[in-house]
Amino acid sequence: MVLPVWTIGLFIVVMNTTMFNVSIPSIIHDLHISADQGSWVISSYSLGYALSTIIYSRLTDVVPMRKLLTVGLLVLGLSSLLGFFANDFYTLLMARIIQSMGSGTMAGLGLVLVSRYIPKERRGSAIAMISAGSAMAFGLGPIIGGLVNAYFGWNGLFAVTCLVLVILPALLSLLPRENALRFHFDIPGASLTVVNAVTLLLTVTQVSVIWLAVFCLSIVLHTWHMSRGKETFINPDLFRSKAYRKLIVIGFCILMLNLGNLFLMPLVLAKVFNLSAMKIGVTIAPGAILSAFLTRYFGRWIDRYGNLLFLFIGHTVMVFVLLLFCTVLGASPIVILIGYICFSPAFSATLASLNNETSRILMKAHIGSGMGLMQLIQFCGGSISVAVCGVLLETHKKTEILASYQHLYGLMLLIGLLSIGILIWFKLSINKESDSLKTPMQSEGV
Repeated sequence: MVLPVWTIGLFIVVMNTTMFNVSIPSIIHDLHISADQGSWVISSYSLGYALSTIIYSRLTDVVPMRKLLTVGLLVLGLSSLLGFFANDFYTLLMARIIQSMGSGTMAGLGLVLVSRYIPKERRGSAIAMISAGSAMAFGLGPIIGGLVNAYFGWNGLFAVTCLVLVILPALLSLLPRENALRFHFDIPGASLTVVNAVTLLLTVTQVSVIWLAVFCLSIVLHTWHMSRGKETFINPDLFRSKAYRKLIVIGFCILMLNLGNLFLMPLVLAKVFNLSAMKIGVTIAPGAILSAFLTRYFGRWIDRYGNLLFLFIGHTVMVFVLLLFCTVLGASPIVILIGYICFSPAFSATLASLNNETSRILMKAHIGSGMGLMQLIQFCGGSISVAVCGVLLETHKKTEILASYQHLYGLMLLIGLLSIGILIWFKLSINKESDSLKTPMQSEGV
């Protein structure tokens, strides 16, 4: 009874990202802001979403889920009311940042809820139901965002997000009451994690040496804190695994490709082909809907054929699409339509394989903290990608508009090739480790 309602809530939260992607051109036009300022509408929410997700997850050991859910959804719903009445960039940005502080509650608590209360024999189906909510949000978000923007303006998107307040009473009546376990929550470590992420984003968006120095200092302080503390917010033991370090870099790269592409496609369709927000949503939606449909099969295929195979297939398809965008982006909107039909399922398969492989290599005691950190790194990659695209578009104003977008897709192509290189390195290291574990007789094939 809980999970269908929870899935609806997660659908609304995730759709809060995809709806705004197609409305970025309208926001830039209506508020008379630059492309890099427009990128903050997406990147600030994505970064806050990632940070709040891992924070809510860790707080479940201290605070009952009912209280965390109440705080999170009230923050998300009330900040959406602020955004509904926003008529300038800074009010809009403030609303998006506050939204992100509450949005992580659905994703952060969802897996905890399933792990605590769903029996193992039904847990896979429960996780699949939650994943389906996210996948459908990526599929329907562009269409709903385009329709709302066309008839009610981008302020109307905040009204859609306010619907989370409707499901809050139902969830509170269904969720079990809990007594929190005693647990030391590392407030300094959580604060330093937030500072690390925010200062990195500011370094990129402001192209500032000062913010770079602050970021480096915060990393040094966080490293010192992890070396001294016990039960730190981020477990330092995770970084001792070479395989895990490679996988988080891959996660960073593939989210850069996905969110960077989702930021650029609406701008290309609006600036180069003069499409409305609704037509942009219709162009992007088929790829996302196909991805949502295939999500139910990816898990079975990955279990049957292995994570690494789908990591390579997904990377190859994404790189091919980026190469296509680099060369024939300006030919027709159909190029973007077909490209995203290939790109979106490839990204979904890659991300599912990556997360599955990450959970496989982690020790049982490190799965919770390791998967939380992986999600944080992924969304940081997406936030940085959107910010970089916005900054580079602003600095290349004098460049022909289509060429500017093609250059950015060329940069993303290089990131995709880098990710493939690290994946090959990861595969070789796994093979080497496997060979070293064989006995002499096994090595000789006896």
